Amino acid sequence: MNTHYSQTRKIDPAQGATLGDGSPNDNDRLEIGPTRLAFAEWEAAGLILPDLPAMRAFRHQRLTNAVNARDWGGILMFDPLNIRYATDSTNMQLWNTHNAFRACLVCADGYMVMWDYKNGMFLSEFNPLVREQRSGADLFYFDRGDKVGVAADVFAAEVRDLIVSHSGGNMRLGVDKIMLHGLRSLERIGFEVMEGEELTEKTRAIKGPDEILAMRCASHACEVACAEMERFARENVPLGQTCEDDIWAVLHAENIRRGGEWIETRLLSSGPRTNPWFQECGPRIVQNNEIVAFDTDLVGAYGICVDISRTWWIGDRAPRPDMIDTMKIAREHIDTNMQMLKPGVHMHDLTFNTHVLPPHLQKLKYGCLMHGVGLCDEWPLIAYPDKFVEGAYDYVLEPGMCLCVEVLASPEDGDFSIKLEDQVLITEDGFENLTRYPFDPVLSGEVH
Repeated sequence: MNTHYSQTRKIDPAQGATLGDGSPNDNDRLEIGPTRLAFAEWEAAGLILPDLPAMRAFRHQRLTNAVNARDWGGILMFDPLNIRYATDSTNMQLWNTHNAFRACLVCADGYMVMWDYKNGMFLSEFNPLVREQRSGADLFYFDRGDKVGVAADVFAAEVRDLIVSHSGGNMRLGVDKIMLHGLRSLERIGFEVMEGEELTEKTRAIKGPDEILAMRCASHACEVACAEMERFARENVPLGQTCEDDIWAVLHAENIRRGGEWIETRLLSSGPRTNPWFQECGPRIVQNNEIVAFDTDLVGAYGICVDISRTWWIGDRAPRPDMIDTMKIAREHIDTNMQMLKPGVHMHDLTFNTHVLPPHLQKLKYGCLMHGVGLCDEWPLIAYPDKFVEGAYDYVLEPGMCLCVEVLASPEDGDFSIKLEDQVLITEDGFENLTRYPFDPVLSGEVH
């Protein structure tokens, strides 16, 4: 079903105070976002843009509801992706992943406070749901040295005062990822610290209408970037001077050109480097008549992750019969598993009703059958039967979840792998495959 092609919201960045997604039509805007190139491509594709203020309100309400459902005073978030979810603001996201200088508190009454870098507190002011901007959540040793404990005590006292004012003094506080001094200060001041990551993962798992529209836009942009990467590879690999990094750099560049943000891994490899999988791209010169396989792991437009995989045969000769056979098995694996997806299906059943790979593909198979996706790879993780842990994912699928369905078909002791992955939306009565990117027809045995 191509339902997202059925309607068009006209986009003309030259007119009006706001763009089609509700963001300001301002070259000096605070929040990062899609470029004019992306807007033009989405309009040409007939895509409907998300309403960003509505998307932010939906996310904020889900967080507030989740806090109250657990009878907590609030949720305190340090993970930059959880902060992006709560505020839709960014600040040096990759640096923030290993230097926790930002924090966001959502109280039980919905009052939201953002702690940011001391010279960057303005970066969330575009969102009126963020009621205060502060600084002082940087509780890592590089930044605070031997006085990090003092800073943690000051920060914990601020959090306590906010909880008293906006949550009736309920000292049950969810926290996702906090530095050790911060945790000790919160507990010392009287908080009962709860597992906040459980709340944020399950909150993010259900996408609202505008998040789904944003994902469609991000998916389109990612696939256009993949097409540019494929074009580059097919034109240049036969010349004999193109390395894996050259190919991967195209995806990075095209993602950024459309307002994308970063790529979480470097999972592109060629020829024998595809087996075993997880060798990241490097300076190897890709040879003519070889496989190139990749996994995007791409954080694109609107901060949405698009996690798809494809494997290409690049060359002027036909791939070997065992490669074509393995590609067919891989396609059957994800196609069969995708057919299980609908609301109410138990995650246990996805594991134990999976399409079974043949024995020679078992040892090196991927770490999971499926996983959630939103702002990154997210909850849940659907394991293969031999990796299943009873009780770890005792839930059913719900409408609005998005799952990546994938396969790694790596022959044991082989010299190639086939990596495939599609991104799928759980609908009210089944599923919709959001991924439109074609499989290689030559490697699929459809073209000779």
